[in-house]
Amino acid sequence: MIKRMIFYFLTGLFCITTLSAQGRVVEPFNNGWSFKKAPATTELSVNARTWDAGWQAVELPHTWNAKDMQVVAANFYEGAGYYKKMYTLPEAMEGKRLFLHFEGVGACAEVYVNGELATAHKGGYSAFACEITKLLKAGEENEIMVKADNKARPDVIPVNHHLFGVYGGIYRPVWLVATDPYAICVTDHASSGVYITQKNVSRKQAEVEVKVKLDNGSLQPAPVTLKNTIYDQSGKLIKTHSQSFDLSPQGIRSFTSSFTIKHPHLWHGRKDPYLYKVVSQLIQEGKVIDEVVEPLGLRHYEARAGEGFFLNGEKYPMYGVCRHQDWWGLGSALQNEHHDADLATIMDLGATTVRFAHYQQSSYLYSRCDTLGLIIWAEIPFVNRVTGQEAENARNQLREMIRQNFNHPSIYVWGLHNEVYRPHEYTRELTQSLHDLAKTEDPDRYTVSVNGYGHMEHPVNMVADIQGMNRYFGWYEKQLQDIEPWVEGLEKNYPHQKLMLTEYGADANIAHQTEYLGESLNWTKEFYPETFQTKTHEYHWSVIANHPYILASYLWNTFDFAVPMWERGGVPARNMKGLVTFDRKIKKDSYFWYKANWSEEPVLYLTQRRNPDREKKITSVTVYSNIGTPQVYLNGVELTGIRQGYTEVHYVFDEVTLHDGVNVLKAVVTHKGETHEDQIEWNYNGEKKREADTYSIKGEHWGF
Repeated sequence: MIKRMIFYFLTGLFCITTLSAQGRVVEPFNNGWSFKKAPATTELSVNARTWDAGWQAVELPHTWNAKDMQVVAANFYEGAGYYKKMYTLPEAMEGKRLFLHFEGVGACAEVYVNGELATAHKGGYSAFACEITKLLKAGEENEIMVKADNKARPDVIPVNHHLFGVYGGIYRPVWLVATDPYAICVTDHASSGVYITQKNVSRKQAEVEVKVKLDNGSLQPAPVTLKNTIYDQSGKLIKTHSQSFDLSPQGIRSFTSSFTIKHPHLWHGRKDPYLYKVVSQLIQEGKVIDEVVEPLGLRHYEARAGEGFFLNGEKYPMYGVCRHQDWWGLGSALQNEHHDADLATIMDLGATTVRFAHYQQSSYLYSRCDTLGLIIWAEIPFVNRVTGQEAENARNQLREMIRQNFNHPSIYVWGLHNEVYRPHEYTRELTQSLHDLAKTEDPDRYTVSVNGYGHMEHPVNMVADIQGMNRYFGWYEKQLQDIEPWVEGLEKNYPHQKLMLTEYGADANIAHQTEYLGESLNWTKEFYPETFQTKTHEYHWSVIANHPYILASYLWNTFDFAVPMWERGGVPARNMKGLVTFDRKIKKDSYFWYKANWSEEPVLYLTQRRNPDREKKITSVTVYSNIGTPQVYLNGVELTGIRQGYTEVHYVFDEVTLHDGVNVLKAVVTHKGETHEDQIEWNYNGEKKREADTYSIKGEHWGF
C-alpha cells in the first residue's frame, strides 16, 4: 500500500515513466546545497556569488527559522537567505530540456543559473517551476543560486506573520526534471499538465474528460500521438483514446479526450477510497517520449443547506479537524514521514475531513488523503489583514493552488479567505474576484470564505458557495452555552444558507490544571488550563452533533503550532489549541473525547490524568467509553451513581469523595469478549484553589 501511494505521488507530480534517453527523467535535487543568511539584496548576481565565507552545508528541505520562530515571541529572523549548488550536466541529459521544480520556498524566491535570473516567484506555499536549459553549460560546473526571502510585504499574502509564521528557506523538496523537446507541459503553474474533470457521477455511469497541455520546445512542428488511458485499481484497462497531430512550436496547446465509464467503482471517503488512474502518454515514432500518471477518484459532493453533507448521494459525517504543517524543532522543513505521522494521528482520531489551514500544503499530503479517503479543504493564505496591494498575488496563488491540485479527488472546496475584514468593500470585491476565478478554473468544486463574526449579514459574507464562521464561545467571546442559541438563530433566520463552523476550541497548556472551571475564560491571562479546553470541546461537540444546519465542523487545531508574534498562556510563540502537543508526544484529554465520539476503534479513557494534585475532596470523575457503560473503581471500591453526559460515550460520576493521600481510579469494560482497562492516580492533601501565577512557566520547563 505505501509503495503504491508513493508511486502515485511521484508519477502524478513528475511523470516518472522511463529513464531511457527518450523518456522523462526526474531526480531529487536536494543534496549538495550551501546556505548563508544575509541582508536582502537585489544585486544577487553581483554580490552573493562573490561571498566566500560563512556558507554552511545543508540538505533540503531546510528552513532558517526552525528554532527562532518557535521559542521567543516577536524575535526571529525575517529577510533574505541564499542557497547555492554546483551542478554538472551528465552526458545522458544533453539534448534534453531541463527544468527545476520547487515544491515550496518561503516566501519569495529568485532563481539564478550561472548568474542569470531564471525565474522569480511570490508566495511561500505553492510550487513553481522554471526551464533552465539554455542557462546551463554542457561539460562544466554550473552554479544554481536561490534567494529566499520571508520578510512580510504588503503585496504578497499572508501580509504579516501574525496568525502563523512564514518559515524562510527552501523548506520543501526540489526536483530536476528532464524531458524531450516535445513534452507534457512542466511549467503550467507547476501543475502536472493534465486536468481531469468528472460530470454526472453516479453508480450507473460517470463522464470523464482528460485535458492535456503539450509544449513543443523546438522551432518546428512535430508529428506526435497523445494517448489517454484509464485503468482500474488492479491495473485493468478500462478505456483508452488516441489522437495524432502536428504539435505546433508556438504556444502551449491543449488536447482533450472524453470517456464514459459504466457502473463505476466510486470513491467513498474513508469507507472506500477507490482510485482509478489516468495515464497520459506522448508518443513519437512508436515510442513513449513522455508520460503522466494521475489519480482518478469518481465521486459526487453535495452540501445541502440545513441537511448536511452528502457523498455520492449518501449523507456523510463531516468530523473535521484543522492542521498547521509545522513541527517543533523542524519548522516547516518536513519529510514525508512527518506528514504521514500527522495523517496517522488524524485517522486514529476518527476524523473524516481536514481543513489544511491557512495555506496550500504539501502535494504529497493531498495525495495521501486521496488514498486514505479524507475529504479535504484546501485554501490560500489570504488571512488576517489587507493592505490594498495583495489582490494580484492572491489571485495568482489561488490559480496555482487549483492547477497544482486539480486532480486530487479528496479536495471538495477551495478556501478564499479567513477572517479578513476592513476595508470591507475592498475585501468583499477581492473575495468575489477570487470566487469567480475559482469557478473559471474549476467550476465543479465549492468555494468557501470564513468570517470570525457570528452574523450572516456581515458585509464580507455571502460571496462564496459556503459561508464559514469561526466561533470561540467561552474563550474569545461570551460563554460556552451561547453556541446553541447562536446556531438556532441562524437556523431560523437563514435556513437556505450553507454554513460550516470552521474553527472552535480553546487553548490548553498541559502544565496548567484546575478543577475550578466557569463558563468562560479570559484568554488574555496567563492561565490556560487543559481542563477548560476539555470542557469546551465536550459541550461544543454535543451541540454541533445535534444541528445538521452545521454542514461540517472543523475543530481548531489538531496540533499546537508556532505563532511567532504571540506570548500567551505561559509559553512564548505558541498557539496551544491543539489536541496534541507541538512535539506530537502528548495527546490531550480532548483528543480522546473526539476519538470516543468519532472512531470505530475501542476507547476507554479516564480524564484529568495530568491533574493529579486534587483541589477538592469531593470531586467528579469523567470517563469516555465507546464500548459500553464502564465500571469505575476508587481504591478498589466500585463507584455508583453513574450518569450519561453530553453524548452516548460520555460518563460522569458526581460527588466522588477522595481519600487523603493517593487515590487510584480504575475503569473497566468488557466488550466482545475482551476486557479493556484504564487507570490513573490522584493525590488529595487538603482543600485549595491555586493561583494562576503558579502556572506561568515557560515551555522549556516541561519538555518542549
